[in-house]
Amino acid sequence: MSHVVVVGSYNQDHVWRIDRFPQPGETRRGLDFFTGPGGKGFNQAVASARQQAPTAFIGALGDDSLARVARELAQAEGMDARWQVCAGTPTGSCGILVDAQGQNQIVLNLAANEQLDATFVRAQADLFASAAVVLVQMETRIEPIRAALESARPGCVRLLNPAPVHAQIDASLLALADLITPNETEFAELLHRCAGVTQNADAIASLADAELHALCRRLGSASLIVTLGARGCFVSHADAARWADNADHYRVAAASVQPRDTTGAGDAFNGALAARLTLAPQQPLRDAVAQAVRVAGLSTERPGAAAAMPTADEVRVRFG
Repeated sequence: MSHVVVVGSYNQDHVWRIDRFPQPGETRRGLDFFTGPGGKGFNQAVASARQQAPTAFIGALGDDSLARVARELAQAEGMDARWQVCAGTPTGSCGILVDAQGQNQIVLNLAANEQLDATFVRAQADLFASAAVVLVQMETRIEPIRAALESARPGCVRLLNPAPVHAQIDASLLALADLITPNETEFAELLHRCAGVTQNADAIASLADAELHALCRRLGSASLIVTLGARGCFVSHADAARWADNADHYRVAAASVQPRDTTGAGDAFNGALAARLTLAPQQPLRDAVAQAVRVAGLSTERPGAAAAMPTADEVRVRFG
């Protein structure tokens, strides 16, 4: 059976809701606290699984109590999880502050995630052999990311979410991907690192479509989906026919939602996109992007990261 393979990070999230972010040296009273599963890789795998796509996850854990929690959570979501256990290293963890406007600040300890090994990733050859989509992010070392993209079978969609942009990313890694999904900040950094182009991230959403499309094409032959938060996203193709789209660039509007917590919205988008590409591979990419936008939007109306990922039924009831 075709499925999504996600290679990436697992972190235990510790989330505090506050009225506003503290100034240096200031102590603020928390309004609420939540702890639960997170990590970009695991968030995206949960988002995919909850959109009813068969989903496998490859990641790393410490040999501690949080590792047991991670295994139980993956099993509860119906994932085929393959864990590299890193003795003497803690499971990844993350501290997140969310203010009254739903914006967040994050402190991350990658811990075991930085021990994920390319050899371990390649050893999961049975998963890659039938994958429709291989999805990676950048909360691990660069070697397992490259190994995952190189392990994808012919015809598999190699989906790279360059978040956060890795210090060792280069044009050769981008060339391994079929579809790249940066936000504005990540897109500006990719342009600087891989194309030598300086671009103000805050101005990207306001660029004319033709200008933004030309900037996207500076990053190689992969199709790009630049996520723009409340302004939706921008899609750019070198080869629109491959994706059954009738235009080589276009915008997709954001979903109409009432954001409460934007933590994990990008992960919801990527996981849902991977799921849709797996479940409906013949549909235009435009339709898959529109569905991913709805999933991402709905995820912002509830707190948390992996726990906030909506199910396919919830999305259907809300948006039809």
